[in-house]
Amino acid sequence: MALTGASDPSGEAEASGEKPFLLRALQIALVVSLYWVTSISMVFLNKYLLDSPSLRLDTPIFVTFYQCLVTMLLCKGLSTLATCCPGAVDFPSLRLDLRVARSVLPLSVVFIGMITFNNLCLKYVGVAFYNVGRSLTTVFNVLLSYLLLKQTTSFYALLTCGIIIGGFWLGVDQEEAEGTLSWLGTVFGVLASLCVSLNAIYTKKVLPAVDGSIWRLTFYNNANACILFLPLLLLLGELQALRDFAQLGSAHFWGMMTLGGLFGFAIGYVTGLQIKFTSPLTHNVSGTAKACAQTVLAVLYYEETKSFLWWTSNMMVLGGSSAYTWVRGWEMKKTPEEPSPKEGEKSAMGV
Repeated sequence: MALTGASDPSGEAEASGEKPFLLRALQIALVVSLYWVTSISMVFLNKYLLDSPSLRLDTPIFVTFYQCLVTMLLCKGLSTLATCCPGAVDFPSLRLDLRVARSVLPLSVVFIGMITFNNLCLKYVGVAFYNVGRSLTTVFNVLLSYLLLKQTTSFYALLTCGIIIGGFWLGVDQEEAEGTLSWLGTVFGVLASLCVSLNAIYTKKVLPAVDGSIWRLTFYNNANACILFLPLLLLLGELQALRDFAQLGSAHFWGMMTLGGLFGFAIGYVTGLQIKFTSPLTHNVSGTAKACAQTVLAVLYYEETKSFLWWTSNMMVLGGSSAYTWVRGWEMKKTPEEPSPKEGEKSAMGV
């Protein structure tokens, strides 16, 4: 993509300057839309696979295992394609190295907890409550950063965490008042939030073992997960439940399962794409807005009626998350420019 237009003596400089800007704006809009569609579709599809009355399949671990298997095979397939057709696909070379797999194993255990608890939370709670149910990730980030990394957090950032916790408890209270609260699902949501925070910390430690490649890390994480899930499938009796499943030979069922795996793979790609075309700060803001849209869509799709206080809890969670993102972005931008008050002021206004 050539974003030029430096010197244009013909008088078309303005037009050539506008074209790249419009092109970039269109690209950003498309990337953000792709992220929204992929993420929201994945949540609704997983809800269908995990808790659909038409499927009646009570095997959440197998659903998660199959999605990991699809992701691993996609990574290997793209790696093979990149090797066979250089230039056609830009993907790192992948081969299973047991030494690297062992190095990644601690992260893989956390990764398994993250995706399993995410799916179990979604199985037991409604899509509308899903974001509130697992909204404590930011709070755990702050807590674990202090306990494990000895990093302190500013008063304003802690204040936003207080808003998130307040929104979470209000949401739980309103779900209970409406008779739709699943304590089991809520506990799984809290555990999912904890694992998401641990996953971020362990990822930084493990990345050097895979030469800093997120795709290599994705491959090893999912390969380890596929192996570690097997004893769980046996212990929890899900293989027996799968054998008794009426739609085991249905092409529709396996198509939806595979589509879920494709979405699981795609979300990693579109997340990276959104960060590349915007910024980490904009990505977080986009994620918060997406969560808001997802909640509204879920209420409309499932024809639910929610109280004012229920909506207030969602706004507190989303508002607190957005405020935390803004505060952290402002602090990170301000810190390197601390010597110059004027520059620091300019930085604060530019966030």
